[in-house]
Amino acid sequence: MPMEDGTMEPLEADTSSDSLVRLSEIERLTSFGGKYEFLGIVDTLIHQAVFHIRTSKKMWGVNEASILILASASLILGSWDFGIGELSGGGDWGRSGIFGEDSGFLHLDEWTRMLALLSIMAWASSIALMWVRFPIMRENFFFLIVAMFAVQFGYIFSHTSSPNFPFDSEITDWGGVIFTNLILLFVCWFVVHRAVVETRDIHVEERHAHPDPRVVERAWDDHRLHAWSSSLAIWGILVNVVSWSGSHAIADRPPFDYDYGIIGPSTLFVFSGVVSYFFLLHILWYPHFMLGGGDHQIWSSRAREVAGQSNVSVARSIQGSCPVCGGETPVTKRPSGRIEVRCSNSDCSGQGKPGDACVKCAEILPSRVVCPSCSSNTTVVSHFSKAEAW
Repeated sequence: MPMEDGTMEPLEADTSSDSLVRLSEIERLTSFGGKYEFLGIVDTLIHQAVFHIRTSKKMWGVNEASILILASASLILGSWDFGIGELSGGGDWGRSGIFGEDSGFLHLDEWTRMLALLSIMAWASSIALMWVRFPIMRENFFFLIVAMFAVQFGYIFSHTSSPNFPFDSEITDWGGVIFTNLILLFVCWFVVHRAVVETRDIHVEERHAHPDPRVVERAWDDHRLHAWSSSLAIWGILVNVVSWSGSHAIADRPPFDYDYGIIGPSTLFVFSGVVSYFFLLHILWYPHFMLGGGDHQIWSSRAREVAGQSNVSVARSIQGSCPVCGGETPVTKRPSGRIEVRCSNSDCSGQGKPGDACVKCAEILPSRVVCPSCSSNTTVVSHFSKAEAW
């Protein structure tokens, strides 16, 4: 059930969407930015986190619970060693591989092999459920899984030459971790984050276009992604924790020179792994919910050009430029053709049609703008070419 007045469409049409509130309707709980301007981002994150928590409580159900249960089970089953001793005993490091006479996997203890197979099945099931549940995020989900495996292999590679990594390690031992984290950074920021942000922009401009700038501004406020971006960053950190603890638990050879054996790293592996899957679920769910379940595929603008879909996107807003020096100015032409200018009040972030009252502070919006680069004072219309202005 799309909402045309500047709010987000809920994921399911038959959910109790009437009880969902907009992000812009939730009152901010903190005001750290009022005292210290640099803490304003903390207010924003807390505000959006409250909205995400409230919304997920209403939207998440059996499917999301099944995903988290299966993912948690895969981690617990894969690291279980009580009563078996295969992992804590170090195994037979003279064998390797999956098949053949020298197979390390086929010569595992029967219980360990059974738990390993169950762990693989549970993990594959959780991945399949997420793949089916969030179709518009499939391409980005694939890249995230590839990056996650890359980081895990990076830590395994670093632990092969330095079992106590990162302690007592040489600079060369860091090569695998650094290289694979660059892959993770590229995937998270330049692929997934960029694709979601650019798709969000297209969605707002297309689905929430409105002659009233206040409605459009509220739509932008409702589609902010600070909390989602934080989840993506936290997930990347947790992937490193999971990869290190999992590799570290099996890197040392007995006899161990500490009392707890592999219990410490294994416990960290399970707990950080469960939390990482929670954040991964949030990373996939929120764009799917925000975009209404599938009107847009989550692609970057470059990917849309390659796929031949760039021609279906609506006109973008055009930023004004100074007619004297060509520098960017605080004047914007909306896709509808409406020209808007920012409020001249330094403490206000409002904008609107020149000559009208600012919707935030009631001050009259200027019809002439001073260029921040060359200080020239010109009319707002002159900041666009004739084709752009008319």
